[in-house]
Amino acid sequence: MFEAFRNELDEHQDRRERIIKASRDITALSKKIILDLFNAISPDLHGSNAWRYQRQVSSGIQEFIEAMSFRHYLETQTLLRYSEAQAQIPYNVMLTEEDYALGLFDLSGELMRFAITSLATTGTLPGGRGDGDRTILGDLRLLRLLFESLDTTAGNGSGSPFKRDVEGKLEVLKQSVEKVEVAAYGMIIRGRERPKGWVPEVDKGVGERRGLENYQSGGEA
Repeated sequence: MFEAFRNELDEHQDRRERIIKASRDITALSKKIILDLFNAISPDLHGSNAWRYQRQVSSGIQEFIEAMSFRHYLETQTLLRYSEAQAQIPYNVMLTEEDYALGLFDLSGELMRFAITSLATTGTLPGGRGDGDRTILGDLRLLRLLFESLDTTAGNGSGSPFKRDVEGKLEVLKQSVEKVEVAAYGMIIRGRERPKGWVPEVDKGVGERRGLENYQSGGEA
């Protein structure tokens, strides 16, 4: 009996390490691809062109911030600072505070998928290092709280594109937090009795029904 428990624990640890390594490899490759593309257009963004074409390159910058911040979180369990992100942006590519913030909004989707996958494979939520009961769910809730207090009108106007982007991404962020909350609740209630192949129920009370496959394959939050 004890040998069976030991084997199950070993499999759990091996599976957990594979998932973490795969997540880091995916993020690193994503970052490299985006960097290569930015380097290709960098000459076209010299001088005043950085402002002239900022809106056109904005979505790519946000994807870059999302990839960098997710990798940073996996490695340090902390949020990537604006100065740290700015230092990694290729030459001639301008990082605005708006693109930095919108990229962090997208980070919530990656954290949600990571949390759901961890619950399904290990039965636990990823936690911080040496922070007691801190978990990825607590970090997501804090991120939601901070973004809910974000002033999107100062210097931009109530009808600015940034304000509209924030409103849309904030709803997605809230849904990501709710999905992790529902999954964690299901684990607490039924975790000890879950059958082989069990996956968290993340769709109840959140909106449209989507299976775990969407999260593991990188589907939209």
